[in-house]
Amino acid sequence: MEEISPEEPKKKTSLGIDENIEALLAYVLMWLTGIIFIVLEKKSDFVRFHAMQSTITFLGINIIQIVLWMISVILGAVFGPLAALIGIFIMLVNLVGLIFWVLGMIKAYQGEYYKFPIFGDLAEKWVGKVNV
Repeated sequence: MEEISPEEPKKKTSLGIDENIEALLAYVLMWLTGIIFIVLEKKSDFVRFHAMQSTITFLGINIIQIVLWMISVILGAVFGPLAALIGIFIMLVNLVGLIFWVLGMIKAYQGEYYKFPIFGDLAEKWVGKVNV
């Protein structure tokens, strides 16, 4: 893991922003800012990794939320209590998303290549040439 200490000069990205700040910004609006920084950042593998991880993680979570919501609507019409159970799963997915969001911003700001379970491996593979 690469850590940036306060005494060490921070590397600038192709956008002229400190790497750790730009990586943090890749998480701010979840997959939206992730996509923006994947497209805009050409130089920093660190930022590209965090942008890809943000995109994969939060797009995946949004898809899971939509699928669970659709299932709960369908089950709600047939059997109400089962829809309530799905609602609990949706809340758990939201909680996991919140934890990943905060953790991603903190680790990016600290200058760490921190990989989320499953999503981090995909991001590493898709960005390529990242030494984690």
